[in-house]
Amino acid sequence: MSIPYWQLSSVYFFYFAILGATNPYWGLYLQSLGFNAEQIGSLMALFIATKLIAPNIWSYWADRSGRYERVMQLGAVLTPVCFVGVFWADQFWLMVAVMALYSFFWNAILPQYEVITLRALKGQEERYSQIRLWGSVGFILAVAGLGWWLDYVPVSTLPAAILLIMLAMAIVSFAVTGVIKTDQLSAQKTKPEQGVISWLIKPHIVCFLLAVLLMQASHGPYYTFFSIFMEQYGYSRTVIGLLWALGVFAEVLLFLLMHKLLKRVNAEIILLVSLLLASVRWWFTGLYPDSFYVMLLLQCLHAATFGSFHAASIDLVRRLFPACHSGQGQAAYTSVGFGIGGALGAWGSGLIWQYFSAEVSFQVASVTSGIAALILFLSLYTQRSAWVAAK
Repeated sequence: MSIPYWQLSSVYFFYFAILGATNPYWGLYLQSLGFNAEQIGSLMALFIATKLIAPNIWSYWADRSGRYERVMQLGAVLTPVCFVGVFWADQFWLMVAVMALYSFFWNAILPQYEVITLRALKGQEERYSQIRLWGSVGFILAVAGLGWWLDYVPVSTLPAAILLIMLAMAIVSFAVTGVIKTDQLSAQKTKPEQGVISWLIKPHIVCFLLAVLLMQASHGPYYTFFSIFMEQYGYSRTVIGLLWALGVFAEVLLFLLMHKLLKRVNAEIILLVSLLLASVRWWFTGLYPDSFYVMLLLQCLHAATFGSFHAASIDLVRRLFPACHSGQGQAAYTSVGFGIGGALGAWGSGLIWQYFSAEVSFQVASVTSGIAALILFLSLYTQRSAWVAAK
């Protein structure tokens, strides 16, 4: 079967380039507007919290209509339209309104696009990581390029750069029109025997989603404050950008090998190892932020804490949920992990940062991912038959 490789890769490229522009630098932009750590954490939590509601609304519509491409394209077009409001949002509550609005449409994109990609790869799902890696390439180019750029120009130019990338994403989103075949869409409209809730309450799926939630929560201090943390220890924005880029470069190398790894190692085991490595990463990030070489080594662990964890999770969602609930399964993964987990991580790390210290926030993150590893291990041990049935 011929795979529309470049069409599928292009949306990932620009989608994650936007994250490469926002994750490392949006906190710096908010700081430049005079917001304190608690406000920055709350704003980032709000942005992430929309993943709890928005993906489920969009995915319910997409699953019922089978129009994954149109839902994704609608989100891609309306995201930059709403983002324009950022240029006038210099007060906290104005920024709350604008970020909530554009992120509602932004969160229509990825769950639908994951379904589109997996449907296009039918029978070759292990090649997902080879397409998804272009998202990491986009992230690297954005984070490294903007890190260099922001050493020479004010951080107030950041929204304009983000808007340009959003417009590019909106344009390329139409390149995937028609990649899902008509027979697949017809099969999708078949009425399911069980509602999605009956799948979400299965104990092993609950444990899986709880582990995802805690893993994403543990990334809170990293995604929200890592750049500010590094600046406090004297790193330039160019170096900070390169540290971010190194982490994602390691992720790209992992994605190149992931299709082979998934054929040899169970996705559940990959998740467990990734969680344990996350605990190590966050603990030492809090201990040795002033050591450039330690930071280099720890950034390489992003290959596990995001790369292998995400690829294995996508594979598990595909196996754990039937085709008629594929969109809502992806939405559950996104909303529980990146929504609830990401929001709690951003908000909690802001509070810990404000009232304790940055170092403590990373130590709490380490404990959080360790608890997630324990939950997953106990589930694999006590609910073995359910996990085996999902293979």
